[in-house]
Amino acid sequence: MPVVIVETWEGKSIEQKKQLVVGITSVIAKIGIPPDQIHIIIKDNPKHNWATGGKLASEEP
Repeated sequence: MPVVIVETWEGKSIEQKKQLVVGITSVIAKIGIPPDQIHIIIKDNPKHNWATGGKLASEEP
């Protein structure tokens, strides 16, 4: 029972999330794991909680 955790910036639509989980499930199922045993958790993070190179993502254009 694999658990995949996806951390992303908030703002993705439900349709985008559906496409993401279908794609991830498809790839993992190719190695023989039944789709009903694949769990995916999507964590939406506000840009002000994410930083790269000493700058908050919310500061970037």
